[in-house]
Amino acid sequence: MTKKSMDKIMALCKRRGFVYQASEIYGGLNGFWDYGPLGAQLKKNLRDAWWQDMIMNPVGGALGPGGEAVRIVPLDTTIIQHPKVWEASGHVAGFNDPQVDCRETKARYRADHVMVYGPKSGDRGGKPWFAYMPDAPSEAKQLKKAEKAFGETVSFPLTKLTKEDYANVLGPDADKVGSLTEPRAFNLMFKTYIGATATEDDVAYLRPETAQGIFVQFKNVVDTTRVKVPFGIGGTGKSFRNEVTPRNFTFRSREFEQMEMEFFCHESEAHAWYAYWRDARLAWWKSLGLEGENLQLREHERDELAHYAKNGAGTSDIEYRFPFTYPGFGELEGVAHRSNFDLSEHQKHSRQNLEYFDAERGELLPNGQRKGEKYLPHVIEPAAGLDRGVLAVLCEAFTEDATRPSPELMRIHPRLAPIKAAVFPLINKEGMPEASEKLHAELFKRFGRHGMIEHDVKQTIGKRYARMDEAGTPFCFTVDGETAGSQTVTVRDRDTGGQERIALDRVGDWLSEKLGLS
Repeated sequence: MTKKSMDKIMALCKRRGFVYQASEIYGGLNGFWDYGPLGAQLKKNLRDAWWQDMIMNPVGGALGPGGEAVRIVPLDTTIIQHPKVWEASGHVAGFNDPQVDCRETKARYRADHVMVYGPKSGDRGGKPWFAYMPDAPSEAKQLKKAEKAFGETVSFPLTKLTKEDYANVLGPDADKVGSLTEPRAFNLMFKTYIGATATEDDVAYLRPETAQGIFVQFKNVVDTTRVKVPFGIGGTGKSFRNEVTPRNFTFRSREFEQMEMEFFCHESEAHAWYAYWRDARLAWWKSLGLEGENLQLREHERDELAHYAKNGAGTSDIEYRFPFTYPGFGELEGVAHRSNFDLSEHQKHSRQNLEYFDAERGELLPNGQRKGEKYLPHVIEPAAGLDRGVLAVLCEAFTEDATRPSPELMRIHPRLAPIKAAVFPLINKEGMPEASEKLHAELFKRFGRHGMIEHDVKQTIGKRYARMDEAGTPFCFTVDGETAGSQTVTVRDRDTGGQERIALDRVGDWLSEKLGLS
């Protein structure tokens, strides 16, 4: 398998309007990204696909593990919640990353991401350890220094050093030994204030995840709808984490969007529902073109599990092989059995009863009815990053082919492609522009709600094809000299470069079938 160039992908994203650096004219803002015209539409298409397949028609109508219909209801919660929400969830006390600072360069690093070169023999001979950030310019620089100092070297995490050892570490970009501080806890939540006084009594936080808003509204959803356990509550929305070291394009940023669902079930059914959602979510990503060697499902080892999942059905990650993780993988979506931890904590901290009364459980009474059972449901959580999803789609779609009109193209799945089709006149005369404008208007009216329909008359036809290939447009329709007489147009397939003629009055139905809309 060939590693793709992240630099080339980023350059194409900028050139074709997928992703821009936030506040670029002012030098940019680290950890924040804006989506351009094509990126915004691609992101919407992925969000809409998730909404359709998770909420409106969950799993394509497939039945649950017990043969029951799967029901998910939507919810849209606020970015700022009551501060006690985050106390109950544990984020105020425990949502921390270890941070080290360099006194010399003023750089800041996540301590558990910093690596150190040392001697293979274990004897430093009074020489320093050489710290570096993987995949950063400092890695090669520090390795060269370490090899000169020790000969054979070994690499290990900075966090394995003792406090006393920090005085002997040369920071990633430092010139003097001992410039790194000891690791300290850094809370990742963005703090703000509600009201005008801005005192500690007015502290609030931008949410670091969307899940807690769902848990807080669980009882209201049950009381105001006809949903019965098992059921899910899902939604999409922005979250914010003050990452110590945002990196790898949009993979780890400080503002991001999640696609998250909390599925509530009885404890006895948690194992079955966990397996169901784990497999369903993997299949969904495959249906959008992320398959083969770049996609995998990884079950967590016991020592990786969160505290709420220690004795549960398990946790798994759906992972994608990004260029910056190659040959390894990066998390795309997590599926976790959270037990009833969250509802239990919110019940304790709010002093509100969040138990669910299940009239279909409990012992059988003499009258033939069930006594019923009160319980806090267990939760299966499939939580995906929308921005990471967009990035995975872009990385998977990026293709280099020197034989094509454009040596770089985006093979984006038609369902997600921001431009669904383009219409061109072969040349800008002989009635072809007028005929192509008419066809474009018809397609725009029919398919505009699904994505963009382009019309372009500039440059040669080859350059227009190349432009659409870079934008990920799956189909291009060309009005040429034969159109007026035969009432046909050529359609070009992005992936193969092949062309065929189809009847002008069949273009709409043909495109609908190819886009999976018929």
